[in-house]
Amino acid sequence: MHNIAKEETSGPSNSAHSSRRQMLTRTLSAGVVLAATGSLIVAKSQAQAASARPEHLAPPLAEPNGIPAVGYAALSAAEPLRKFNFQRRGLRPDDVQLEILYAGVCHSDLHTVRDEWHSSSYPCMPGHEIVGRVKAVGADVTSFKVGDIGGVGCMVDSCRDCVNCKAGLEQYCLNGATFTYNSPEKGTGVNTFGGYSNTVVITESFVIHIPAGMDLKATAPLLCAGITTFSPMRHWKVVPGQRVGVVGIGGLGHMAVKLAKAQGARVVMFTSTPAKLADASHLGADEAVLEDDEDAYKRMARSFDFILTTIPQSFDINPYVELLKTDGLLINVGVLAPITPGIDNRQVAGMRRSVGGSLIGGIEETQEVIDFCAAHKLQADVEIIPIQEINKAYERMIHSDVRYRFVIDMKSLDLS
Repeated sequence: MHNIAKEETSGPSNSAHSSRRQMLTRTLSAGVVLAATGSLIVAKSQAQAASARPEHLAPPLAEPNGIPAVGYAALSAAEPLRKFNFQRRGLRPDDVQLEILYAGVCHSDLHTVRDEWHSSSYPCMPGHEIVGRVKAVGADVTSFKVGDIGGVGCMVDSCRDCVNCKAGLEQYCLNGATFTYNSPEKGTGVNTFGGYSNTVVITESFVIHIPAGMDLKATAPLLCAGITTFSPMRHWKVVPGQRVGVVGIGGLGHMAVKLAKAQGARVVMFTSTPAKLADASHLGADEAVLEDDEDAYKRMARSFDFILTTIPQSFDINPYVELLKTDGLLINVGVLAPITPGIDNRQVAGMRRSVGGSLIGGIEETQEVIDFCAAHKLQADVEIIPIQEINKAYERMIHSDVRYRFVIDMKSLDLS
């Protein structure tokens, strides 16, 4: 009936598409940036595609002060992730080096590694849900010291000068944000490598403070899944007493349920997986609805103030639009493809409803969601894996076989 398809299991999450998030296109000198709800990629222009780099791309040339690093990367779209030696840049005066402790596995990692968005450069090393311990700081760093715990989400830089950056909306940088992986680094053009590695070097202003006492392995997903679902609730002002629907209960959706409930909403979760109905109480939902429960949809018509959809594939959005009350709002943070078969504007205009999208969140807002989760004792439901099982985890993720986020324990990485 309503065709939720596969649940979001990562971005958004973000396989025709998935998770984290929302077809956003920006023109850069290097190409077109496509960014999503926890899913962030860089697409090359047609001109560049004509002179594409070879699939097996040699690592960047070593720089004199570079930091040796080890991680897992794919050398082409057809190959599994495997151990990969490379260099991080040497510390600049405003840089922080983290020893990575945990890295969340986002559905957009899988899409990028397998070039399902036709935009990947290789070697490709994913990972944008990073928690680590500060190992070194540059001479000008003032907000972190060695031994502190820091986090890195979906972005590692932006122009910092455009109107959006100055407003704390770096994710909408008019000159193009630099994403944590598969994105050209400003100044060098070298492709960024993500958190499936032992260490990372990030400019200080893009490192998130992790409050003491948080469960670090369950905090890592908050840096993508958490902010992707928190940001639209904050922007459109979800308030206590509102009726909020969350569609698709995976990596993004399970956090959306928790965050909405913590903000005082009455939360209904929509799932295509019968086994997840039993998780409603644990996640904090007031009610859970199976996608083919036509009676429930009729009963709840015109009753929702806000609906967040996290479905990672194209789906029919109209049944969810019909659930909105007058002036209700539906925001998509999942699919990175056309929503099929399109929106019936009779349903939108007839009740002055609104349908929109949202992309992760800025650095200040990312810090806000971390602090909010610390204050409300919220964390992701995670399954810890060694990095050697990442390819198996991808296959499980495709089949929604995770409750609700894989997180890599970087102690498992062989540094030899």
